[in-house]
Parts: sequence; structure tokens; C-alpha cells
Amino acid sequence: MKISQSALSALYTGFKTVFNQSLEGAPSFYRQIAMVIPSSTEKEIYGWLGQSPAMREWVGDRVINQLSTHDFTITNKTFEQTVSVKRTQIEDDTYGILKPLFSHLGRNAALHPDTLSFGLLAEAYRMVCYDGQNFFDADHPVIKADGSIETVSNFTAGSGPAWFLLDTSQPLKPIIWQERIPYEFQSMDNFNDSHVFMRDEFIYGVRARGNAGLGLWQLAHMSRQPLTEVSFEAARSAMVSLKADHGAPLGVTPNVLVVPPALEPAARRLLKATALEASSNIWFGSAELIVSPYIS
Repeated sequence: MKISQSALSALYTGFKTVFNQSLEGAPSFYRQIAMVIPSSTEKEIYGWLGQSPAMREWVGDRVINQLSTHDFTITNKTFEQTVSVKRTQIEDDTYGILKPLFSHLGRNAALHPDTLSFGLLAEAYRMVCYDGQNFFDADHPVIKADGSIETVSNFTAGSGPAWFLLDTSQPLKPIIWQERIPYEFQSMDNFNDSHVFMRDEFIYGVRARGNAGLGLWQLAHMSRQPLTEVSFEAARSAMVSLKADHGAPLGVTPNVLVVPPALEPAARRLLKATALEASSNIWFGSAELIVSPYIS
């Protein structure tokens, strides 16, 4: 192949098409557990996290709920993945074998929010959230109806692999995916580029900006107990009984169970089997199952 700038431009378009097809087609699950927030600056401050005022009868003046109680910030990070293509591969018409490589780059980009979002979920038991406690903790402070403080838990200790019960049915979600710049396919394939001149190779890569952050702890429960009917029911009961500040029920409805591959058989028995030990399975179909390798 005779290399010209127009030929390189056409080649870039072909590589980008393969990349985008894989980016759009690869299966990812982060949108099921994370609320996607567009970002326009280096970082975003989520002062409103934890504010969930309930409806009340309008008696007298309105009660104004301040949204700046908490100062929780998510700072965007920059991510990249870069590969080089030798000029001789293009001259010798062997660039066709590179299409799977760019398809793989697209798949990596599509799954990258999964790695961050589910990875964050797995580490959240030792990460501070908006109320000053670890996201998964036994001592989250909540204001009772009489104004006193009580502590509640969204964590069940144990020695087994961690699994997570989530409520993703609400506009707010347990995880935040903050998107500053979506995943872009880029190139350095101009003859005048110093790298092309010195190395005799063209550069292609992916760039994105964003980050995963912690959302509402009330919408997630982490357990290290064996995944059984008893432990599932206990986690679910703890979630549905949660109340907002001043005693209003939160209306939490657990609908997603996230497990590592090691717990997939137990999770499928719990959610997919119509009967367990010769008895009707009352939890059949009660939650959607996500098996994620990123929480192992």
C-alpha cells in the first residue's frame, strides 16, 4: 500500500468505526448501579447528598431544607490506553489483522466504568462517604423523629466473600459515575509528527475523563455472611426498614443482587429456583442478578 495522508485518514476512520462498534456493543452494567452525572469542571461537589426531605402538610410557612450540609467532592481523573502500529505493517497491507486490536480497545473502554464502579463498591467498606462514616458501616448517624441521634447499619460482618444488595429503582443510586469527557478514539498519524519521523510508527489511543464516586449508602447493603435465604432476608429487612432524618420512611426497595463469580451458583439458586429444599422459594425473581468479576 502506498502511504499518503489521505490513505492514513481513511485508515483512521476504519479503525475508529471498529472501535466505536465495540464500545457501543460490549455488555456493561455500571448504569444499573450508578447514576450518571455530567461534569463540566475539574471536580464536582455533591452538597445535596443525604438530603431527602419528605412531603409534609403545608401549615404556616414552608420548611426550607438546606442542601449544603455535606461537602462531598468527586474529582475527575484522566484515563488512556495507547497502541502503536508500525509503518511497515501498513505499507505491506497487513493492517487488516489489527482490527481485532481496535475492537478490543473499544471493549476495554466500554467496560472501564464497570471496573471503577464495581471496584469502588467492593472497597467502599473502608472509604468515607458524605456523612463521615465508611460507606458500608455499622454506625451511620440518623436523626430520629424526636431529634435525637441513632446509628444504623448497612453492613453485615462475616468471613466469606462479600455480596451486595442494592436499590437501583430510584433516581439517586448507590454509586455515582461522573462523566467529564467520554471515551474518544485519537491518533498521531501525521507525517510531520516527531514520533512518526523518529520511530517510523503511528500512534492510536483512547482518552477519557471522569471518575466513580459514592452515592447514597442507604441504597446498598454489604454482607460477608454465606449467601442463603436467611442472610438475604436479613439484609433486605435492614434496608426496607431504613428511615430518613426525622423519621420518614425512605421507601427503599432492594432490586439488584451483586455477587462475585464464586457466589454465582448460590445467587442463582436463591433468585432463579422456584423451590429450595422442597419448599417454595419466596425470593424467586425478587432481585436482578449481576455477577461481576470486579468485586472479587
